[in-house]
Amino acid sequence: QVQLVESGGGAVQPGDSLRLSCRASGTTAYRNTLGWYRQAPGKQRILVGAVSPGNTKSVHVSLKGRFAVDRDNSIDAIYLTMHGLQPDDSAVYTCYSAAGDLVNSPPAYWGRGTQVTVSS
Repeated sequence: QVQLVESGGGAVQPGDSLRLSCRASGTTAYRNTLGWYRQAPGKQRILVGAVSPGNTKSVHVSLKGRFAVDRDNSIDAIYLTMHGLQPDDSAVYTCYSAAGDLVNSPPAYWGRGTQVTVSS
């Protein structure tokens, strides 16, 4: 079992920045690649970004330049830093962990999600 706890969501204005955090605990074998998905009401879930244990990173092509992912292996945490937030970025952002160690390894465990709302 892996527990994932997200923090850092909230309501911001267009153009603001926000940093989400997610800490993993539990079975080590399933705490390799860590990543973030997001899903807005009525929209498809998308993979926002992921970081492998070896620090290979991947960010969705439409978010590159505004969003960045990084991790701290010493505390099994992944971070999502978001700049220039727009209303279209409003979604529930959910952290996951994978058993695999590639950036495209499928999720095995999920956090509960944290809401990000961007509005003026």
